[in-house]
Amino acid sequence: MGKISLFDRFWQGGHLLQDGAPGGPVHPVLRLLVRWVRRPLLPAVRLWRRNIQLRVVATTLLMSLGVVLLLGVVVIGQVRNGLQDAKQGAAQSQAAGGFNVAREKADTDARGQGGGPVDSRGSQNSSGWLTDLVQQLASGGQGVYSVVALSSDTEQPFVDDSRGSRAPRASGLVEPERSVPTELRQALDAEPGTHEQHTRIFRGAGDGGEPALAVGKQLNDVNGHPYQLYYLFPFTQEEKSLSLVKGTLATAGVFVVVLLGAIAWLVVRQVVTPVRMAAGISERLAAGLLQERMKVTGEDDIARLGEAFNKMAQNLQLKIQQLEDLSRMQRRFVSDVSHELRTPLTTVRMAADVIHEGRQDFDPATARSAELLRGQLDRFESLLADLLEISRFDAGAAALEAAPIDLRDIVHRVIEGTEPLAECKGSRVVVRGDAQPVIVEADARRVERVLRNLVVNAVEHGEGREIVVRLAAAGGAVAVAVRDYGVGLKPGEATRVFNRFWRADPARARTTGGTGLGLSIAVEDARLHGGWLQAWGEPGGGSQFRLTLPRTTGDALRGSPIPLEPEDSRRNRGLIDAGLPHGRGGAAGVPAQPRTTQPTAGPAAMPGNGARVVARGGGARDSRDSGIRPARRGPQQDDREPEREGEARGL
Repeated sequence: MGKISLFDRFWQGGHLLQDGAPGGPVHPVLRLLVRWVRRPLLPAVRLWRRNIQLRVVATTLLMSLGVVLLLGVVVIGQVRNGLQDAKQGAAQSQAAGGFNVAREKADTDARGQGGGPVDSRGSQNSSGWLTDLVQQLASGGQGVYSVVALSSDTEQPFVDDSRGSRAPRASGLVEPERSVPTELRQALDAEPGTHEQHTRIFRGAGDGGEPALAVGKQLNDVNGHPYQLYYLFPFTQEEKSLSLVKGTLATAGVFVVVLLGAIAWLVVRQVVTPVRMAAGISERLAAGLLQERMKVTGEDDIARLGEAFNKMAQNLQLKIQQLEDLSRMQRRFVSDVSHELRTPLTTVRMAADVIHEGRQDFDPATARSAELLRGQLDRFESLLADLLEISRFDAGAAALEAAPIDLRDIVHRVIEGTEPLAECKGSRVVVRGDAQPVIVEADARRVERVLRNLVVNAVEHGEGREIVVRLAAAGGAVAVAVRDYGVGLKPGEATRVFNRFWRADPARARTTGGTGLGLSIAVEDARLHGGWLQAWGEPGGGSQFRLTLPRTTGDALRGSPIPLEPEDSRRNRGLIDAGLPHGRGGAAGVPAQPRTTQPTAGPAAMPGNGARVVARGGGARDSRDSGIRPARRGPQQDDREPEREGEARGL
């Protein structure tokens, strides 16, 4: 068996601790928490599991959403990169032109002053020259870019001193020191040439800044002093374009996802609707409405499926009708033959009785023949009676005459009737659990017939050992278990022991003159009461048959007060010797069966029956090592009774 994950155990009821493990008060609290978490999720989980249309549409929506998101990310990334590259190219071209204009203006103004260097007293003209340069360069790019001029000596403060040549200058209310990154200014001081870097333009104290691209270069002013000239290109227009693209993609994506969901819903509806119709008709067919058919329209695959389904239903109806007619004829034949044979059998019985009474005057061979004739006539009469009873069950004419009875009286009456056979076999029948009354509403005749079959069967196969009959009552159920220590049952035999005319050993003689229908009739009697008749056995370790009945007629059984596997089984003895927990039966007020790791078989033969067979070996070994195999289910098992199946499995 595979290991159960922690999530599965959490979801299935919060059994995070092993059964019987010390958990203190945490375990109930944790289980309560798990139930509280699971309760609102159960309807949604149930709907998700049962509605294939919901699963397909939800899966389509999720996959479509994933594709749209992936496509949006790719498209937005491509658009962003394209806008950024275009902006960068235009900024570099614009900044290069501005740097050339500043260089030419410095050269022209320097030649206009005589072509020689200017002394320090001409600094006022240099300050005005930088201001005019910034205004001139910024006049052609209103709203497109801003121009900033800074001193190349970054280690000294940019204050407007007496000369004013080191004060920063900028256009458009830009704060030069905050807008130009320090790394870019240091790069211009360290290495000549044009440098660029992404930055943010700040225009006031409370301004959060707008993204921009700064392009700078170190130049010389009219006096030959170095300064840094920067062009700041904001990404305002690019951000608007990118926002427009994002909005368009989001709108188109939502529309595409909704459209794909609607298309998936329509397509799946066309496929699921016929399937749901077929499922509903199948359920009605299973309920016995064999005339139900699917409505077929069109000539597509769904129409072919409907036609095939209708043809199958028609053939099934025809076959079932034929089988019902044949079964009715067989039941009528068995009933008629059984009735018709009673008259000649009565005549033969009278003649046989006359012959049997005068056997003392015959020779030994003829006398023995007279005794055999009478014995076989007794068996023939029993067989006819059983056939009549089986025909009543098959025809649904069996009636239950329930009344309050004490099972102890029936058990003692059955044991008294089987004492001659038990003495002949050397067995002793012991009754346990008869200290208190065991009252149940049942048909005394049918219950007595069931118990007589079980006790006689145990005596016949008990190999002369002790037979234990145990009675118990708990909750809303009463039970009688018949335990023998004979040859037992081989794996797979416990599921066939209730079949008609089945024998464990075909070569074994019937010393009691049984007809082979006793356990089959017992099964029907148990089911007529709404009870269970179950079998357990192990080769060489004997067997146990358990009859469980509801205390009140019509009540549903949820458990049995006697475990199907007895405490003295080979497996339980091995568990006791190993000091491991084992199943204890008969706990008052606890009708449910104890848990066991032993593989068990479900109810056999008819609804309400169950069987479990244990192979040789056993002890505390694992079932795979001991050769334990689950018995096969009988052909008439009803899988729609989970509580009965769970009970038969010892859960």
